[in-house]
Amino acid sequence: MTVSDADLTQIMGSAHTIAVVGLSDNPARPSYEVASYQQSQGYRIIPVNPNVNEVLGHKSVPSLSAVSDPVDIVDVFVRSDRVPQVVDDAIAKGVRTLWLQPGVRNEAAEQKAAAAGIQVIRDRCFAREHRRLLGRAPM
Repeated sequence: MTVSDADLTQIMGSAHTIAVVGLSDNPARPSYEVASYQQSQGYRIIPVNPNVNEVLGHKSVPSLSAVSDPVDIVDVFVRSDRVPQVVDDAIAKGVRTLWLQPGVRNEAAEQKAAAAGIQVIRDRCFAREHRRLLGRAPM
């Protein structure tokens, strides 16, 4: 599941809406930092976390299946054992890209997503890759 820089650039350049699964309302958490960056770059973020009401000015939803709008990228910050449910929801929603942040990994779920036609990106930080490929200052 290797993804080229050209593929990453195309994925990030064509995306508009990112569902951030596991988005914390704590500014010290990586999910908050990355989502804040995404928002600053013009992406619409949808917080997906059943334990918070609102993050970065957006109402949180309890699960990816509760997102009513189309989603271009599902950016995942939850524990690896929760990835299979995220993948099932992503498949049901017809999501194009599943982005697993560094440390989030579930081989079986990743293979299931890929078999369903979802581009899987893993072990890469969205904000770092965006800055690197789209000319932003390094993180």
